[in-house]
Amino acid sequence: MAIRVGWNLAGKADARRRFTFSFPAGVVRSDAMPASRRRLVVVSNRGPIEYDRVDGRRTARRGGGGLVTALSGLIASHDVTWVAAALSDEDVVVAQEHAGTVAAEETDGAGHRFRLRLVEVEAADYDRYYNVFANPLLWFIQHGLWNRPYTPEMTAATRAAWESYRRVNEVIAAAVAAESADSDAVLVHDYQLYLVPRMLRDLGLRTPLSHFTHIPWPGPDAWRVLTADMRLGLLRGLLGADVVGFQTARSVRAFLATAEEYLPEAFVDHVRPRVTLRDGAASVRSYPISIDPAAFELLAAHPAVAAAAERLTADLPERLVLRVDRTDPSKNVVRGFRAFARFLARHPEWHGRVRLLALLDPSRLKIPEYAEYVGAIQRAAREVNDQFADPGWTPIDLRVSDDFALALAAYKHYDVLLVNAIVDGMNLIAKEAPLVNERDGVLVLSENAGAHEEIGGHALSINPFDLEGTADAIAAALAMPDDERRRRAEGIRTHVRAHDVRAWIAAQLADLDSIVGAGGR
Repeated sequence: MAIRVGWNLAGKADARRRFTFSFPAGVVRSDAMPASRRRLVVVSNRGPIEYDRVDGRRTARRGGGGLVTALSGLIASHDVTWVAAALSDEDVVVAQEHAGTVAAEETDGAGHRFRLRLVEVEAADYDRYYNVFANPLLWFIQHGLWNRPYTPEMTAATRAAWESYRRVNEVIAAAVAAESADSDAVLVHDYQLYLVPRMLRDLGLRTPLSHFTHIPWPGPDAWRVLTADMRLGLLRGLLGADVVGFQTARSVRAFLATAEEYLPEAFVDHVRPRVTLRDGAASVRSYPISIDPAAFELLAAHPAVAAAAERLTADLPERLVLRVDRTDPSKNVVRGFRAFARFLARHPEWHGRVRLLALLDPSRLKIPEYAEYVGAIQRAAREVNDQFADPGWTPIDLRVSDDFALALAAYKHYDVLLVNAIVDGMNLIAKEAPLVNERDGVLVLSENAGAHEEIGGHALSINPFDLEGTADAIAAALAMPDDERRRRAEGIRTHVRAHDVRAWIAAQLADLDSIVGAGGR
């Protein structure tokens, strides 16, 4: 079955209001890729296509998330089999109809095809694996979100979730092994699948193998909330790979320190860097993820974005402060609103002239901590508006919805972009928005965002916990001279164009080639 999928700028909730959109020749290039075409297996929790049924008809749309977008260049340049969990009811039906593997077509205008292997997982296991162990337990550990005097608690429910995490990784590893016999490399992604590399080795797979973690890796002490068998299992699972990849040099250092702390049998080389166990060695590298600038600029020029921009600009203030985030506690939205309140208290001359537009995508609302945080966001915005609003002026415009077209339109018109995450693996918004912004907007960037390692020198850096410092940065950004605004904005744009997603992919494949070519494990 060949499926053509499209972007849905109307939001995930309305599967009928989508459009297919073709990139002109040259947008998806292979010049940054290795010259030889290869057979690659890509593995992730969520696949590049989501199946649904609307009015009795099967529909397919491009999967959500930056991982899918980032890896789309692989499909253009290599023969890709993508292995992912069957998440929707229709995914399961499709998997059953086609013995798990579906031929699919990517809508990049060139008809590039890939194979999709959808893996059926028992529903209760998947719920515990994803909604209890991966999120929030691992996510909160890796983003420093647990209130450790009170949470988390390792209970029988946690133990059951760990066993489900192991079983789901096991089922996915078995599917990967079945698809990888003739492959040139296997690329496993993210925190849901830490056990897969070791499981693949135990199944006898000797194909070159990498694992890339898209979220931060914290230092050793953060992992002490887990029981010893859990943290050892995660570490040994990851170290089944030839290459263990992270977004930042900070995460590489933290991973090496964690391995040194908890794996007495490991030899940790901080210079190369590398971790050696009895059965082999894994190189540890940083690969800061990026975007496809040409494709993103084309997306921002779509008529749906232009229509959203027309609605937005009809009510723009003199200056616009923008944040675009998920309603995730790690994004630090509440502190951002409180910092904006401090800015308003100190600078009454900006009352009526500036507005904070917060475009927030609802995230993981089945998890209590996430649902509760949405309420905290709404209360914080209401408190600021109650304190400062005047007739005709509302300081914070909070919109909680999945409206990608509006977000792209807002990217073009901000004067200040606020990214104050507690910690982020990367934060692609800090790269996307400046690329298409038309006002030389100033980026106010958390020092704990992965993007800070690359573009922090062009931004105003903030400590995400420092409300006074964040308020000062907003004021400085609004008062910044035009020539400095232009210089900073152009510095970000130049960096993003030079270090795009093709370079990100190419670096990983080149390292895998080099390491395996030198003798592998």
